[in-house]
Amino acid sequence: MSGKRSLIRSGTTVDQMVRAIGDRIVTGFLRPGEKLDEASLAARFDVSRTPVREALGRLSAMGLVERRPNRGATVAVVTQEHLASMFESMAELEAICARFSAERMTAGERRALESEHQASARLVQLGAEEDYEYFNTEFHTRLYRGAHSKHIYELTVMTRSRLAPFRRAQFMLPGRLAKSWQEHDVIVTAIMRGDGAAAGQAAKDHVSIVSEASAVFAAVDPMKPADSIGMSS
Repeated sequence: MSGKRSLIRSGTTVDQMVRAIGDRIVTGFLRPGEKLDEASLAARFDVSRTPVREALGRLSAMGLVERRPNRGATVAVVTQEHLASMFESMAELEAICARFSAERMTAGERRALESEHQASARLVQLGAEEDYEYFNTEFHTRLYRGAHSKHIYELTVMTRSRLAPFRRAQFMLPGRLAKSWQEHDVIVTAIMRGDGAAAGQAAKDHVSIVSEASAVFAAVDPMKPADSIGMSS
């Protein structure tokens, strides 16, 4: 990327800022301990400082940013141990959702899940990472809703939001799109035949593999040169 406009368009929303900054932290463009200056961020994203503060607050809740009184915000150190702990929780929640989906999804929900999954194969063939990443989010959301449990849905979505940058980063790895689709296929097949145990295990295995793929982005080497948020990249 180069310059402010290449990072994100004018009129940025808080969600877009969280995504853009989070992705740059996870992929190492912003290094652990690097200061995140509100004024510089506001200028870069062409917004006031109020949405910047909200974005940094959300990134802090996700564990990607540290905020200390009178010291501002800095990029947090995300260790592999912490990331593994979060993914462990995510795997169990996804397993519950997939198991309940196999048992509780309506016929219409099952058809929609299978149809969207089969259509996504085209994205894999095209190597359309961004489009597949959007589909991937929708796929998992269908499982959460298919569980037909409001509390589990809310808990799972909250946990996923904290892992979102790492889950997106997995698709930068060679061959990950095809492997993700194959893992989804096992989950869908189990749900279509109403096999809750198999669906739950497939979902748990899937998230465990995502965890391993994403771990490469944790605890990056702080000795490598940093790319400042105010600089071109």
